[in-house]
Amino acid sequence: MSADSATPADQPRAEARRAQILDAASDCFHAHGFHGSSISQISKAAGMSAGHIYHYFENKEAIIAAIVEQDIERLQEMTDDMRAAENPLEAMMESIDAAVAEHMQPDHAPLKLEIVAEAGRNPHIAAAVHAADAKIMGAFEETIGLIRRAGGHQDDSREIRGRTEIISALFEGLIARSIRNPDIDKETTLRIFRQIVRDLLQR
Repeated sequence: MSADSATPADQPRAEARRAQILDAASDCFHAHGFHGSSISQISKAAGMSAGHIYHYFENKEAIIAAIVEQDIERLQEMTDDMRAAENPLEAMMESIDAAVAEHMQPDHAPLKLEIVAEAGRNPHIAAAVHAADAKIMGAFEETIGLIRRAGGHQDDSREIRGRTEIISALFEGLIARSIRNPDIDKETTLRIFRQIVRDLLQR
């Protein structure tokens, strides 16, 4: 069973159960790692039986894939809002403070790195991560292309992709830096980060 296969009347409850499992699994993966977390531990954290979890997810890999997809849905909604804004450039810049803070949260980094590390070992997780990356990078490329054209630039697709990749790498780098240097100067980092992103969008 899944939220998609539930009857319309049961859909809200199924989605709530699914979200409950994903939250519990995220906590377990954060604390114990992917391989150190069992379905039994996840079921205990979620407050439901292991059998109940298997109604929604085939295995831990399916749970990881759902966590990745959940994150992508949120990012896609954000880029949709940026493109619909009166000024997409400023809409993107306004989102940076919260995005930088999120990527530097101690509770955020370990799970993200755990998923990337598992994708390097597990072809099933890798497939989910690659598909999610292609989806969100496409959305960001569309957004950045719109911003660049509004600024009078005539970039080809390779230029837009390159700028998108660099901005993505900057955000993902914050995850690693927050672990390597937990005392990082967040205020200065944010100020310089904003300058770099604005330059990539406008120059």
